[in-house]
Amino acid sequence: MISVIVAIARNRAIGFENRLLYRLPDDLRRFKALTTGLIMGRKTFESFPKGALPNRRNIVLSKNKAAVFPGAETFSSLQEALSHCKEEEEIFIIGGESVYKEALPLAQKLY
Repeated sequence: MISVIVAIARNRAIGFENRLLYRLPDDLRRFKALTTGLIMGRKTFESFPKGALPNRRNIVLSKNKAAVFPGAETFSSLQEALSHCKEEEEIFIIGGESVYKEALPLAQKLY
């Protein structure tokens, strides 16, 4: 199952200068409890201060096939990444903008 999880402002902004717009501890706890498999773009991954999020499957999309993201799997497209996910696995799309745009029509759930 493909799910989209996002905190979005009224003006549809999802971040600013590669950071979250909001720092809501309860939201972050919920995110941690819900997510097990994550698909994200390179910039989203690079925004994490400690790298890959622990105790989850981290998948990074990058057009640079030589790119290495410690603790994460790397694929060059969303379709390629999804083809390596199990059908029964809930995969969370967590950004950025272009990944959301591509994944939204495929998603079954929005958080």
